[in-house]
Amino acid sequence: MQYQNLNKAASFIKIAGYAEKQEFNFKDKLDADRVKKCIVPMAAGLNYSWAAKSVDDQCLKLLQELADEQELINKYKSLLNGDMINTGEKRKVLHHLSRGELGQPVMEDGKNIGDFYKKELERFCNFANEVHNGKYKGSTGKTFTTVIQIGIGGSDLGPRAMYMALENWALAEGKKKLNAKFISNVDPDDASQVIAESKLDESLFILVSKSGTTQETLANELFVKDKLVKAGLDTSKHMVAVTSETSPLARNSAYLDSFYIDDYIGGRFSSTSAVGGCVLSLAFGADVFKEFLKGASEADKLALENDVLKNAALLDALIGVWERNFLDFPYTAVLPYSQALSRFPAHLQQMDMESNGKRVNRNGEPVDYSTGPVIFGEPGTNGQHSFFQLLHQSTEIIPLQFIGFIESQKNDDVTVDGSISQTKLNANLAAQIVAFAKGQDSDDKNKEFPGCRPSSLIYGKKLTPSALGSLLAHFENKVMFQGFIWNLNSFDQEGVQLGKVLTKKVLSGNFGDDALEAYSKILGV
Repeated sequence: MQYQNLNKAASFIKIAGYAEKQEFNFKDKLDADRVKKCIVPMAAGLNYSWAAKSVDDQCLKLLQELADEQELINKYKSLLNGDMINTGEKRKVLHHLSRGELGQPVMEDGKNIGDFYKKELERFCNFANEVHNGKYKGSTGKTFTTVIQIGIGGSDLGPRAMYMALENWALAEGKKKLNAKFISNVDPDDASQVIAESKLDESLFILVSKSGTTQETLANELFVKDKLVKAGLDTSKHMVAVTSETSPLARNSAYLDSFYIDDYIGGRFSSTSAVGGCVLSLAFGADVFKEFLKGASEADKLALENDVLKNAALLDALIGVWERNFLDFPYTAVLPYSQALSRFPAHLQQMDMESNGKRVNRNGEPVDYSTGPVIFGEPGTNGQHSFFQLLHQSTEIIPLQFIGFIESQKNDDVTVDGSISQTKLNANLAAQIVAFAKGQDSDDKNKEFPGCRPSSLIYGKKLTPSALGSLLAHFENKVMFQGFIWNLNSFDQEGVQLGKVLTKKVLSGNFGDDALEAYSKILGV
């Protein structure tokens, strides 16, 4: 299997030549037949529509050649089989294994790593059941009503987004067990607000730190423990840890229990591990979390398909590379028309930009082509009244990824002016796709819309746990495939390390840099 830079691929030259000669005016091609034709089924009843993307049959043929030449499916299989994919840290990449075995058993030192993940899954699911059954209670004997996760980065963004995505569904289905809250920012106002809004004697805290040394997380732990002690509570009866087996948090009497993760699952890919599983199982029950895993596993299986027209994640990845490297579009907007997914773009922002925001390849050599795009987004219809002005009429063309559902999660709606709110929401979504694609001519240039703003649409009946798992895995696999195409190591994040090093210098008083010292002083450090 060959790892090579994108611009060394023979198919890259062919696609570049095609892009120079061909301008596919998809706004004139977008009709009912194209909308019906350009759909790829996803897991858990979702679908990926690429009808409003600037690709035609010849472009798709060339993108298939690129996928084959870069051996994307074989590289995915290599990852699943436990090969050392994270070249920077010399580690396996196993987040897929947290929701089911797809390749051969992954062994290390004679042990099956998949068995370790299964064991931890059952441990934290059993713990959640015991909390719900009243076996574990707070130090005053009250049952827990709230779970509060303390973490940052991938220990916060993914689990928080997943919880928010399922909360309304759980309420409607009678699956809500505990309220969940999250503390992430080292800014004391974050922890202070969460604590002020919580009944401490009914709160269970989850401390998430793989190393057990994450500065912001440990600072927030001490903040919380101080509040618990001042409330006359025994901190050890109100805290569990999610950490590695070698961290100082493991097997520590300061916690009710510790649940384990390893170095093979990066933070931004950890929602299907104990990092997300512990809080989601406590909030909604173990059965709901396992449905979430089922949707993700089904999506992982579909991502093994070699045909780009049968593999939504692969097709999405290739179209993204077409837009980034051949059409020179540096941004992508993620626009869920679902309030439940209000924090999903923030999670994808980390997942994508931390993974593929790289300027060197997997061997540490500089690349001379564009890599990961800037990701941003907000839910519709709020975004329409915010930044859609720029998306429609600016000098920049920004590809769009819409997400929508036919039904709301709670079916709690009202008819106004002949239609319910969910119908109005989806009418707005359909209108935006066509408005971006086809635009509008006008003698008044202020009211002219150029169109040809490309978009995709992921849609399904309702946002359920399995649908959410499918959606999450789709984007995880998209990011993975794009990293393989660009020949990047998508699984380390050295870009976050330098700031940590300098922060330690500031806090120690050993600045070593005049500017660093000056900025620290004006900020009162």
